[in-house]
Amino acid sequence: MRLKKTYSSREVAGLTGLTSRQLQVWDSGGLLSPAIAPYRTAAGGYTERRYTPIALFELIVLADLRRRGLSVHQLHTILDVLKERFHTGLFAATGGGGPVRLLTDGHEVYARTGRGDFYNLLKDPGQPMLVIGNEGLLKELSASLRPRRRPRPSPSGSGKSSRGRQPVAG
Repeated sequence: MRLKKTYSSREVAGLTGLTSRQLQVWDSGGLLSPAIAPYRTAAGGYTERRYTPIALFELIVLADLRRRGLSVHQLHTILDVLKERFHTGLFAATGGGGPVRLLTDGHEVYARTGRGDFYNLLKDPGQPMLVIGNEGLLKELSASLRPRRRPRPSPSGSGKSSRGRQPVAG
């Protein structure tokens, strides 16, 4: 994938599998805001939100966590703990350049410091954990693209769309 200076909300939705509505809700709820917010045009419409490559990377990770079953509240908690406790952001924690690395077992999210200390970011982020032997079950969180699925053609092969209408000849 070639990096661009900014990505429209439509491009971000296509690359992350999130919907435009999810991006709008996450922006208004303060989870992750675009670099360029939408604004009203002279014609009465609105411009699209624009996201930086770093925000796109973070949205890919957040979308993956959401697909794993974490709530939006838990996503807020993870971002807050990273900022307040570890003085870092999601990009640094998942991109390999920050003071912590994020890991998951599929249900919880953990931070591992450079010294090897583990913290559960959702249960008690201030208390280091004692981890013995099962570290291999944890997977490092990183950004992997999961484009939104396209609707499948009708299995009946009747030429009708899933809503029972004939497709329009183009």
